[in-house]
This record gives sequence, structure tokens and C-alpha cells, in this order.
Amino acid sequence: MKRLLTVAASLCLVAFAAPVFAQEYNKVPADDPQYKQCLVRVNKLYEGGDEKSPIRGQNKAEAYCACLWNETPDDFKGNLSKFADSDKGKKLDKVCTKYSNWE
Repeated sequence: MKRLLTVAASLCLVAFAAPVFAQEYNKVPADDPQYKQCLVRVNKLYEGGDEKSPIRGQNKAEAYCACLWNETPDDFKGNLSKFADSDKGKKLDKVCTKYSNWE
């Protein structure tokens, strides 16, 4: 019984601590044109971008665009938000929507 309680307590700690250890992407340079373009477009097209995200110091739009910026290849030169809205970008959009908790 004592062992069962120890296991249960350990599982609870892991479950509650998991959000604290959520992956955070590399910080995007504030003057990055793709990132800035993404912020403008998503805030224009969608509601709720100013709401708090699970990522410390970022709202949902910032977390979403940071995810897109980090997940696209280094040589990607297009519009991050438009790519995420395309057929090719659907999988990435799902990842970044979940990351930013913008559903």
C-alpha cells in the first residue's frame, strides 16, 4: 500500500510539473521582418492574439509566430502566416496553434 501511494504521488507530481517544462523556442529577434509580418497578419485575421499564452512573456500571437519562425527551415523567405494557412503548412499550423494555446 505504501508503495502504491508513493507511485501515485510521483505521478501527480509529474502531471502537475509537466506544463512548467513545456518546450520553448529560441527567442526571435524583435526586428526580424518575417516575425513582425506574421504578428501583423495574424492579429488582423484572428481574434485573441493579445491573450496570455502558456509561454512566459508572450501573448498568443507572439508564441504562435515564434513557433512558426523556429519551425520553418532557415532558408524560408516567405510569409510565415500565409504558409501556415496553406495546404503544405497545415501540420505546422496545428503544432503552433497548440504551442500558443490559440484554439
